[in-house]
Amino acid sequence: MKTTAIRELLNLIEKQLNWGDVNEWPSKDFEKLNLLILEKTKVSLSASTLRRLWGKVDYNHQPSGTTLDTLAQFAGYESWREFTSHIQLPEAVPPAPITVKEQFNSAKWFKIALSGIGGVALLLLISYIIKSANPVINARKYSFSSRTITRDVPNSVVFTYNAQAAPTDSVFVQQSWDSSKRSPVAKNGHQYTSIYYRPGFYLAKLVIGQQIVKEHPLLISTNGWLGMIAQKPVPVYLAQNEFKQNGELRITPSTVLSKGLTMSPNPPVTEFYNVGNFKAVPLTDFFFSTEVKNEYNEGAAKCQLIKVVLLTDETPIAIPLSAPGCIAKLNLMNGVDMVSGKSTDLSGFGVDLSKWVKVLCRSKGKKIQYFVNDKLVYESQLPAVKRSILGIGFTFQGAGAVKNIQLSSNNIPVFQ
Repeated sequence: MKTTAIRELLNLIEKQLNWGDVNEWPSKDFEKLNLLILEKTKVSLSASTLRRLWGKVDYNHQPSGTTLDTLAQFAGYESWREFTSHIQLPEAVPPAPITVKEQFNSAKWFKIALSGIGGVALLLLISYIIKSANPVINARKYSFSSRTITRDVPNSVVFTYNAQAAPTDSVFVQQSWDSSKRSPVAKNGHQYTSIYYRPGFYLAKLVIGQQIVKEHPLLISTNGWLGMIAQKPVPVYLAQNEFKQNGELRITPSTVLSKGLTMSPNPPVTEFYNVGNFKAVPLTDFFFSTEVKNEYNEGAAKCQLIKVVLLTDETPIAIPLSAPGCIAKLNLMNGVDMVSGKSTDLSGFGVDLSKWVKVLCRSKGKKIQYFVNDKLVYESQLPAVKRSILGIGFTFQGAGAVKNIQLSSNNIPVFQ
């Protein structure tokens, strides 16, 4: 019974991702799924674990409760228990029904179908039924574009689309990879407006049924530096004078408390972003440096987690920092996939964050190098495909500060 429920959950995730036949997923899709799960649930399920769950690797054990809870949360439920309470499983799984196509693939039916003109007519009828049940969608018959309203967040985006060729009324506009951000739109309509609360790079999609027919890149910019306190569904946005002080970016515990939020027992995540305000910098030739510190280490914030993010037109570069004893919680992103502190030695990113810590990241040859306090602590391969830096972000567990931000390309300053 449990195995059947797990299969139902995996099927649901497959439908939400809409990546096609899971049997044809390459290894990189499981790496990407790992990143998506981490982003949505803050829990990392390794690509190897995901491959085992989907039967790509022989494994006879049941997944742990934590794994099932994480997958259920990714699918939109609070927990594995809630997911199982919402599905109805049969006492025994009956044999799969024989489809019309399978029936007429049998030797018996082929003999009947081929015995004269009546058989030919019958085959034509069957072919029509099959095609009607699975209509072919020609993406060239659809159009999809967008325009942003402002250069700040929140930002409304007006999508213009033509989906009149859709074989059904199941037409959707999806903000990004996250299928929970998919909204139904009128098949014969032409415009739909959606609101984005966070800056960054998105791939907006026009979806017909379960098929993505059009998608295009969408950059949600900031008007200079943005300071905010993360919460759902809408973050708390700060005025410039609440976080810009003496050439530094800083959010203090008192600023958080002044917004009616609490610092204990679990402080909120505080963030800074600057997106779309400088020319794109290729990852093949970049130099970035800054100084950061976390000014809150009480209660659940003892690890003083920080993440320095270079937002790209695909997977970002995310440089994690923590107190030395918390490096197992770190996850580094290298522009392609995620590197977990549970399976990789990221001890070089564990430092005393009550003092200013210098972070430097650069491309050199075919590598990306990561320095902490002028010490090389990690290297990764440059992405095989072209990537460019479009924005800069910082996140803090609790409260933090940033100064001396520099980004250059070909030894020419681009942003500071």
